[in-house]
Amino acid sequence: MKQRRDFIKQMSLASAALIATPSFARSSIFSSDIIRVATIGVNGMGWSNTMAAIKVNNVQVVALCDIDASVLNKRKEELLLKQPSVKKIDTYVDYQKILDRKDIDVVIVGTPDHWHALQMINSCSAGKHVYVEKPCGNSIGECNEMINAKNRYNSIVQVGQWQRSQKHFMDALDFVHSGQLGNIRTTKVWCYQGWMRPQPVVADSTVPDYIDYARWLGPAPTRTFNTSRFHFHFRWFWDYAGGLMTDWGVHLLDYAVQGMKAENPISVSALGGKFAYPELAEETPDTLTALYEFDKFNLVWDSAMGIDNGSYNRDHGIAFIGNNGTLILDRGGWEVIEERQSLNKVVKPLQKVEDNGVELHWENFISAIRNNKPKSLHCTIEDGAHIATVAQMGNIAYRSGKKISWDESNKKFTDASIQNEYYMKSYHNGYTLPKF
Repeated sequence: MKQRRDFIKQMSLASAALIATPSFARSSIFSSDIIRVATIGVNGMGWSNTMAAIKVNNVQVVALCDIDASVLNKRKEELLLKQPSVKKIDTYVDYQKILDRKDIDVVIVGTPDHWHALQMINSCSAGKHVYVEKPCGNSIGECNEMINAKNRYNSIVQVGQWQRSQKHFMDALDFVHSGQLGNIRTTKVWCYQGWMRPQPVVADSTVPDYIDYARWLGPAPTRTFNTSRFHFHFRWFWDYAGGLMTDWGVHLLDYAVQGMKAENPISVSALGGKFAYPELAEETPDTLTALYEFDKFNLVWDSAMGIDNGSYNRDHGIAFIGNNGTLILDRGGWEVIEERQSLNKVVKPLQKVEDNGVELHWENFISAIRNNKPKSLHCTIEDGAHIATVAQMGNIAYRSGKKISWDESNKKFTDASIQNEYYMKSYHNGYTLPKF
């Protein structure tokens, strides 16, 4: 009888432990198990992430989703060749059908920016872990609801700011934090992209029969189909994205803010316009300068399309300008240029890149899932939301034409009109963003 009572007691304790276990543990996968992945949006970084995912041991991509059948069919054939151990790849137009599948553990959200929040939240509520492309949200309010959803459903969510997984970026920040540069009063972030060029202004047209355009629009305002607003070029229109500021800015601003161990800025002002390509189809500025005021330093953002010759002869980068020297960091490496008047010799030759950031980011993501350690992620949803907020502030200052101020204690703009107009994106076509 005592053995029976002990057995019942042990079973009761085990059941209680299962009930108390966070829901993400239900999807935790041991190192020997296959992790099954599905990709939503396979035409850009969604595909790059798919290719990185299948290079991780015991990871299989088993389903693809896209609203463009021509892209979807092409990617399916490519994936079958790249992943010969998987004999069947299911394809979908409706991403909800992926979320209904119990055998899928991870979802890649690689769609245009205006879909990120809703698809990430829906994936979390379906019990999936999520790799969401940057910027994590298309408005500050969306970013905050994405954090709330992750907390509600206990999903492991990695944001696709893959530079956080590269050794040379981490080494550069370690040097900045060492204090060897002296007092850093200014950081400069620039993004000069000569190859980026919007499309010509063309007439609206009928939707090709292989594209589900209504599903592509989703929560964005209804508009007649126009090829110059579609696929890659969605990023130049406010309905869907935020131009270079949110496309490249979340990568580059991220390191400036991390290097200075800063939170959100106190104020932001910006100016710019369509100076390079005024005749082409775009709404976002092709030239933009923004000034961010932080507590003990200034941050300058400088972006331009159609030009490659940026600061320090680099087309992109971050400069930490200190009393003793300036550290310059980009995707190619980092170096320190000594201040001529400095008594401290801090010159550092160029340290070149030797790794693949996207692949390392995926290894980190899968490791966090297998070990059930969300805090080990290199870019949590909180990290992604923070820098997406900083980038959105630059765009909001430009669009409003005002110097905007931020109330960090209440997490909102001090100007009620700015708060009401820009804090949260409006959802259309029957779509709503869940609130938590």
